[in-house]
Amino acid sequence: MLYYASLYLMGAAYTAAGINHFRSPGFYLKIMPPYLPAHEFLVFASGVAEAGLGLALFFPATRVMAAWGIIALLVAVFPANLYMVQKGGAAFGGIPDWALYLRLPIQILLIAWAYIYTRP
Repeated sequence: MLYYASLYLMGAAYTAAGINHFRSPGFYLKIMPPYLPAHEFLVFASGVAEAGLGLALFFPATRVMAAWGIIALLVAVFPANLYMVQKGGAAFGGIPDWALYLRLPIQILLIAWAYIYTRP
């Protein structure tokens, strides 16, 4: 029971987060490290990936692939989290610096959560 509740929560969260890339692209554009190219494309591509992987978690046939995809996505967006820490929360609408630092190890927890679903 908890297995599926957690799975559906994760699927809904990633789907909603992916859709948010299209609803509020400005936030995601601000957190893009300057050394990455094509910021708008990357924001929208990561939104498509996030929403698509979230939806794919709901289906047994695509669940394992989706979980691995989420792990890859979390690794891929980690530079944006580091960039936010380097710039400081004031640059991102006053997010407390402690929250930005807390976000870094939370990525590890999110990877561990997705890893639970990498087994058929």
